[in-house]
Amino acid sequence: MRQYLTPRNRMAVLAILALLLVLQGCSDRNADWHGKDISGLMPDLEFRLTGTSGKPLTEADTDGQIRLVYFGFTSCPDVCPATLSGLSKAIKQMPEDLQDDVTTLFVSVDPQRDTPERIGSYVNFFGENILGMTAEQPTLRDLTKRYRTTFGYDEPDADGNYQVSHSAAVYVFDGAGNARLLFRPDLTPQMMSEDLTTLARESRT
Repeated sequence: MRQYLTPRNRMAVLAILALLLVLQGCSDRNADWHGKDISGLMPDLEFRLTGTSGKPLTEADTDGQIRLVYFGFTSCPDVCPATLSGLSKAIKQMPEDLQDDVTTLFVSVDPQRDTPERIGSYVNFFGENILGMTAEQPTLRDLTKRYRTTFGYDEPDADGNYQVSHSAAVYVFDGAGNARLLFRPDLTPQMMSEDLTTLARESRT
C-alpha cells in the first residue's frame, strides 16, 4: 500500500533538506576570516621601492610569498613596533613548515630620516621574515593612494623632530599578489596566525 506524507511530515522533510543545503553551503565556503576580506576590492600588489641594500625592490622579488604590507616609520614610538611585533608573533605561531611562506614588507613613509641603513637596522629587530624599503615622497604618495591610504607630517619641534601620521592597518596579499585581507590593530597574533595559516595552506593546494 502506497504511503503519502502528511502536510506536517512534508514540512519536516523540507526543513531537513533545507538544513542539509545550508550545511553543504557552509562546507563549500571559504574560511571565516578574522581580518577583513578585501578580495577584489584592492589592486594587485605592485611597487618599485628602494630596499635596505640601496637597490630597487619590486613585488617580483617575493613572488609566491604571502606578503604583509605595512606603512610606517622607524621613529614611530608605539604603533609601528607594536604592529611589527604582533606580525612577528603571528608568523611564529604558524605551523613551522609554513612560516617561511610569509614575508612582511615594511614601507617607511619617512624617507627624509629613514635611510636604507637605518631601516635595515630597524627591521632586523623584528626577525628574519621582514624586508624594509622606502622611496622618494612622490613615489610613496602614489603607492599609498593605490591602496586607499595616506600619511602626513606634523610640525617639527624646536629640535627638528616630528611625528608622522599613517594607517595602522596591514594589507595581506597572497602568493599571486592578489589583495586578500586587511588586518586591523584589534586582531591578536593568534587571529592573524590562523588567517595566515589558512592562506599558506590554500597556496599549496
